Amino acid sequence: MKKLFLLLFVMLFSVTIQAQEKKKKNAKYEIEVKGNCDMCKKRIEKAAFGVSGVKFAEWHDHHQDLHLIIDENKCSIDDVRKAVAKSGHDTDKVKAKDEDYKGLHDCCQYDRE
Repeated sequence: MKKLFLLLFVMLFSVTIQAQEKKKKNAKYEIEVKGNCDMCKKRIEKAAFGVSGVKFAEWHDHHQDLHLIIDENKCSIDDVRKAVAKSGHDTDKVKAKDEDYKGLHDCCQYDRE
């Protein structure tokens, strides 16, 4: 009897773990990204598309946000944040290094917090 309960418990536990690990092929995200102009827009979107698994990326200067559709089997939202920060633009969770920020054109240097 104990073996039966143990077997059922293991089966239930494995199903629960699989359900939590399910990743979406078209996961939608919206993250804050600092920038100023059309040059920023091109740079931010190029950095996002440089991450394998990014299907859609569009940055809006009025709202300072990047709309994304990614395949979570190929990348994570943090991968995109890191790539955008490497291009010199601060995100909501990853800040650009000072040397990356200083490498931006004068019109692209936004107010940093």
